[in-house]
Amino acid sequence: MPIADDVLAWFEANARDLPWRDPDAGAWAVLVSEVMLQQTPVSRALPVWREWIERWPAPADLAADTAADAIRAWGRLGYPRRAMRLHACAVAVVERHDGVVPDRLDHLLALPGIGDYTARAVAAFAYRQRHPVVDVNVRRLAARAVTGIAEPGPATTPADLHVVERLLPAYPEKAARVSAGLMELGALICTARNPACEQCPLTRTCAWVAAGRPAGDGPKRRAQGYAGTDRQVRGLILAELRGSAAPVPLARVERVWHLAEQRERALASLLADGLVTGHGTQHIGLPTRRP
Repeated sequence: MPIADDVLAWFEANARDLPWRDPDAGAWAVLVSEVMLQQTPVSRALPVWREWIERWPAPADLAADTAADAIRAWGRLGYPRRAMRLHACAVAVVERHDGVVPDRLDHLLALPGIGDYTARAVAAFAYRQRHPVVDVNVRRLAARAVTGIAEPGPATTPADLHVVERLLPAYPEKAARVSAGLMELGALICTARNPACEQCPLTRTCAWVAAGRPAGDGPKRRAQGYAGTDRQVRGLILAELRGSAAPVPLARVERVWHLAEQRERALASLLADGLVTGHGTQHIGLPTRRP
């Protein structure tokens, strides 16, 4: 299987030295990394991951603390619902699997906050199983190398999983390494903008290169802004709450953003997501209920 062999040889020589790739890291470390890396670059996730694994080296350690502890430790990593999902996942692992992250795909999928991608990633990277692990980087790489188009569709489909699965060797251990290599190659070389085709091990066999690297004909994805959005206001409110061990008066929260309507909308969404709880009618705080 030429593509798999070329990817694996490149990966063995060029893979980043990331702690969750250590053979002794364990499934919990892999699971935490995969959740943190969703929509977050490695450079931002890495220091937070180190702090989490040092503080909560096993699911039982996180499950014994509150969701508020998880949200505080999440800091400004973004999309803080991921912290709550990791906490709920840790509780479920303790209750259902005696504190051990399961190795079966169906059991992983049944955990709260664990979707198809994360379940496959944990099964492959932690337990060395043969599963297509398809994120946006892998979809883009497969679209170019196999089908000859510049960009994949907007979401992962069964067809994407099928294309990637066909690239994997039969032997599970090798397939897991190839899965990691496909992801690394897509993230570092076969990038959305300015792909470094001259450094790619698949250049000679890539269908997109053979076709002259035609431009994509789909709509261009606009970069998602942050400044002035509800996401920013949500972050400012959470930052105010993370800095206090006690519930915070609403009057204090009102000072974090000048537009009352947007501030109230952001707060309402935080309450709806369970990231914030009310304390009476005039105070709010992070969720404190223990499992």
